[in-house]
Amino acid sequence: MKNADLAKRLVELLGGKENIVDAENCMTRLRVTIKDHSKVRGEDIKNTEDVMAFMDTDEHYVQIVLGPGKVRDVMAECKAMGISEKTGTGAATEDWQANKAAVQSKQNKNVVSKLRVIADIFNPMIPAFIAGGICNGFGRVIKILMANGTLPTNAFTNVTYNIIALIGVAFLSYLAIFTGVNAAKQFGVSPMLGGMIGTASTNAAIGQIAEALGWESFLSANAGGIIGVVVGVWVLAKVEKWIHKRMPSALDITFTPLLSMLIVMPLFVLIVMPITGVISVKISEFLNIFILSDNIIVSVVTGYLMAALFLPLVLFGLHRGLTPLYTLQIGELGGTTLFPAVAQAGAGQVGASLALWLKAKRVGNKRLQGVIAGGLPAAILGIGEPLIYGVTLPMMKPFVTAGLGAGFGGAYVMAMHVMTASTSPSGILAVTHTLPQYMLHYVIGILISYVMGAIITYFAISDDDVRAA
Repeated sequence: MKNADLAKRLVELLGGKENIVDAENCMTRLRVTIKDHSKVRGEDIKNTEDVMAFMDTDEHYVQIVLGPGKVRDVMAECKAMGISEKTGTGAATEDWQANKAAVQSKQNKNVVSKLRVIADIFNPMIPAFIAGGICNGFGRVIKILMANGTLPTNAFTNVTYNIIALIGVAFLSYLAIFTGVNAAKQFGVSPMLGGMIGTASTNAAIGQIAEALGWESFLSANAGGIIGVVVGVWVLAKVEKWIHKRMPSALDITFTPLLSMLIVMPLFVLIVMPITGVISVKISEFLNIFILSDNIIVSVVTGYLMAALFLPLVLFGLHRGLTPLYTLQIGELGGTTLFPAVAQAGAGQVGASLALWLKAKRVGNKRLQGVIAGGLPAAILGIGEPLIYGVTLPMMKPFVTAGLGAGFGGAYVMAMHVMTASTSPSGILAVTHTLPQYMLHYVIGILISYVMGAIITYFAISDDDVRAA
């Protein structure tokens, strides 16, 4: 189906433009906020050509899995039809203003909705994480090859290395600023003010303030990391909205942002950063008890559980909420051991799907074969949603067996203390940003997850289940 026709069809099945508050897309899913759930024709959406899966996340939020590439094109068509793109403010239309209180009252009771806000801060950063992560990995390899003489050190290799390194640092070095901008969008305040909070957290002036107060032991630039930035922007949003309601319209554009920053910046530097800094250190120390344990049993069990239990987070779109934990490790250790372990979850999906493909071929389920064949390439490269929502989750049992198989890969990479320098991409491409001394171990972990996911699924799922899928 053409993208324009698909977008038109989906809008119709979602109850029409007037029933859609706003929409956005991630790598594989179209996420839509709706007003009246009774107008959504979920079964018809599931049966629409090119739709891999449909999910009712909650009463006012649905997700439609279309796959990588396709979802972005369909979102563009929706925007052309006048559908508002999600901005994070929760107020895309005038009608939404009337329904805002009712929607928020429901969402505030929904723990998943609250947690999803954190994930949504980082979801728009996925392309930059991928580009920066891969270039960071390639840059490390080039530097090693230049240092040991395998690559000549000349103008060409120096320029090449530095350009690749620039791509790596252009995003990751300023992650706090990008986090501030996206957090502001989610909390409904000016993105530029959020960016100011992120910038302030990295500025050398923080060190001068700490020295003047004698707080060097718990206040410094980057104290609290992106956790502190998110909390700081949340405080900013609360203060800005309070001032905005009380500021005369003629003075609002000038004095609301000024007063907001004058109030919030001292609170951020003197309270939020020190507190979140201490909390971040304690979280990191707690994680390291398990993640960096010298006890092989502890490492194996930790890695297994992380990989095996990661898929439910992906299911609710909450997996990006782990990004602050990854960055804590990267800041402290120069790499993260948490990410390589949870990345095995996608490999378990690949193995499970391969087993299902073999069974589908045997029992003659060509539809399932086609869905698996369409989702496998993306899954191998680290985008697992098409297989999750199109294959394993609808059947449910393979969703479980995939996690059980992935746990073995997670146990292996955790036992080997495998580290990556970034948090995207996952799948086999993660080897590009795995620290060189761990690359082979990461690949072995992926292969273990493939094999175990396939074996467990093959013997746990009956032919009848596959035939009926």
